[in-house]
Amino acid sequence: MTDGLIPAEELAGRNKARFPNESEAYREARNALLVEEIRLRRQNEAVAALRRQLPAGGEVPRDYPFVGPSGEVTLSSLFGDKDTLVIYSFMFGPQRAAPCPMCTSLIAAWEGKIEDFRQRVSVAVVARSPIERLLQWKIDRGWKQIPFYSDTEGAYTRTYVSAEDGDQPGFAVFTRRDGTIHHFWSEEMTNDMADPGQDPRGADEMDPLWVLLDLTPEGRGADWYPSLSYCGCSAGNGG
Repeated sequence: MTDGLIPAEELAGRNKARFPNESEAYREARNALLVEEIRLRRQNEAVAALRRQLPAGGEVPRDYPFVGPSGEVTLSSLFGDKDTLVIYSFMFGPQRAAPCPMCTSLIAAWEGKIEDFRQRVSVAVVARSPIERLLQWKIDRGWKQIPFYSDTEGAYTRTYVSAEDGDQPGFAVFTRRDGTIHHFWSEEMTNDMADPGQDPRGADEMDPLWVLLDLTPEGRGADWYPSLSYCGCSAGNGG
């Protein structure tokens, strides 16, 4: 055993699953895969534990302004009554004709979960486009719950997403302790960290679309991306 854990092979040996007409070759390969799935689960748990143990990040240098549906707000006000704030930076800057399909796919998955999230943390989705444009996209997609805010000034984006104010995605977590806001964690895997032949992405898959497709024989594909429209037209593939 490692660190008091039962070896993954022993746990996999407890598997009693069998399905009609499966071959011995299938069962052998599936049980070998189960060992790796147990190890992956443990690795995910270990990484999450390391993340929770991070020292306090840098104090946020200013109370960044945003514009919400009802007017001006600040970073501190986005916390509400929670001590943790999650901000997703949506690739929908004013220079884009249409929002990023990949970002849209992720945000769509959050639509039905916002109230669940809010039991533990506060959540905001931020983009550089004017709030009116963001709210119209919310209507177009039929979203009711997504909390959109516009980073009209761009100071937050330049500090925590792209120093060059590029139209890039970003995922950041902030904490508030004793009235002081600190940066806790941001996704830091960039495109140049992708392995050969791999579509660039972070270690933690946040869009259930890809989680589900990774469980299929076709996988996520090498060049397939979700669409902005499912009406049979070709709008908006790609990032």
